[in-house]
Amino acid sequence: MGGFFALPLLRRYGCRVAELYCDPDGRFPNHFPDPTIPENLRELVRLVRDEKADAGIAYDGDGDRIGVITDRGDILWGDELLLLFARQILKKNPNAAIIGEVKCSQKLYDDIARNNGRAIMWKAGHSLIKGKMKEEKALLAGEMSGHIFFADRYYGYDDAIYASLRLLEILSKTKMKLSGLLADVPRTFSTPEIRVDCPDAIKFRVVDAVREHFRTIPGIIEIDGVRIPFIDGWGLLRASNTQPVLVLRFEAATEERLAAIRKDIEDVLDGILKSFGS
Repeated sequence: MGGFFALPLLRRYGCRVAELYCDPDGRFPNHFPDPTIPENLRELVRLVRDEKADAGIAYDGDGDRIGVITDRGDILWGDELLLLFARQILKKNPNAAIIGEVKCSQKLYDDIARNNGRAIMWKAGHSLIKGKMKEEKALLAGEMSGHIFFADRYYGYDDAIYASLRLLEILSKTKMKLSGLLADVPRTFSTPEIRVDCPDAIKFRVVDAVREHFRTIPGIIEIDGVRIPFIDGWGLLRASNTQPVLVLRFEAATEERLAAIRKDIEDVLDGILKSFGS
């Protein structure tokens, strides 16, 4: 549906668009419409490079989640897009509240603070994010999944086509390429979302046990599961709200530290899962 509505809109605004799989077909003959899976973006990356395009834009099936490819063919993840949009909004709205979910990079929260914003970390799930936006009167929020919520000049819900237009607005007002707009953000190394099967009956108790093991670490975050901070990175463990699954994610300043932090937390998790007989 994103192609059905976005394509004529982008052209109406004067964009030169090379289209890819824009005919609605609920059988999804090309690939599943999830813009957070790199394999689904492979053809788009190639098209961006072949056409020397300024950006590539992908949508999920109902057009509320966005995926973005830079002019260099790199994927911009949800927290990177949120950081880019936050910078734009904070120029005109200093001290505005910006909300990210608990899986987002620490770079996002640090950058919002550096740009005079009020960074808020919150629970994963778009209904929870929207509720927190209303409570905090936040102008922007987003998730790793590509849900971006604009309450700045918009209505506070996740509309990927509108997010596309906000991205193109940023590009239209600068001589910089999309790949250069976040070049000053420190480089970190992170894992994708890691999912571990765990029965519904014990998944929250497992998270509680891991939280208790790391409780003495200063700055531990318990908003949604447990996010464990280290000097040079962090690790997250949370229980899925909808599936019998534990979700993990890790980020660190170097690949070596990423591997070490991941091993530290996964070793503890493995021991606790064995104690539960799982």
